Amino acid sequence: MSPASAAGRRERTKAANRAAILAAGREVFSAHGYEAASVRDIVRRTELASGTFYNYFPDKSSIFRALVEDCAWQARRRVRAAPGGPEGFVEGGFRAFFAFIASDPATFAFLRRNLGTIREQFEGAALPAGVAELERDLRAAIARGELPAVDVGYCAHAMVAVGLELGQRLLERRPPDVEGATRFASALFGGGGLERLAAPLR
Repeated sequence: MSPASAAGRRERTKAANRAAILAAGREVFSAHGYEAASVRDIVRRTELASGTFYNYFPDKSSIFRALVEDCAWQARRRVRAAPGGPEGFVEGGFRAFFAFIASDPATFAFLRRNLGTIREQFEGAALPAGVAELERDLRAAIARGELPAVDVGYCAHAMVAVGLELGQRLLERRPPDVEGATRFASALFGGGGLERLAAPLR
């Protein structure tokens, strides 16, 4: 085997090991919650030696942070790719988020089970950088005249809270009710609702 082939194989093995540890971590945190979970629990759900975990993550907190940042990135990527415009900003964003939840209920179960810990570790944000990013998007939409001048702090946190709560409910329906949740959330923030809440920017 050539040096390049050997190096490529090592990289694939490292990527596979890390993915296995992350998948096991998500399962354990979803089942037991952050406080009750342990590194030993995570390793037991893999076929790796116990010491292998520490080649990738120094402790339980670091793998938890990696999982939160990964699912937050996925959710934000989908929401930011949603259509713009006065209607699309709200409706498209909620639809993209709810579709993400429906396509990956295991990730959402992880978020729901650990929401309190996520808020503590990420300084009050439901998802790291998510609220701040949504606030920036709201300000930009207001500046473009696509939304009324609402209190962006309240609005961003309300949108995230509604998204998380309706996300839980839509998964309880068979099939998952992405469109129903989207219509409901859009009605709360659209149809003149934001106009009634218009206030000077903060």
